[in-house]
Amino acid sequence: MKQLASEVYQAVRNGTLKEPFNAEMVWRACPGWADRSYDTFLSKHESNNPGGHSKLFKRTSRGFYRTLPHLHKTI
Repeated sequence: MKQLASEVYQAVRNGTLKEPFNAEMVWRACPGWADRSYDTFLSKHESNNPGGHSKLFKRTSRGFYRTLPHLHKTI
């Protein structure tokens, strides 16, 4: 799934994915993953996730996320 994170951050950097984004927008910008992956991946890796998963996105409202600026150089 690290590859999906890289694709999301790249899509934001190159302008094909506008922030804030939702799972459908990520699906359009980063095709090729299993349909359920998009929703699950974003919520699982949001900055306040209860499971202790890596923090890759900030939730802005229900179902919408932003990338974390400090990760743009590392992902």
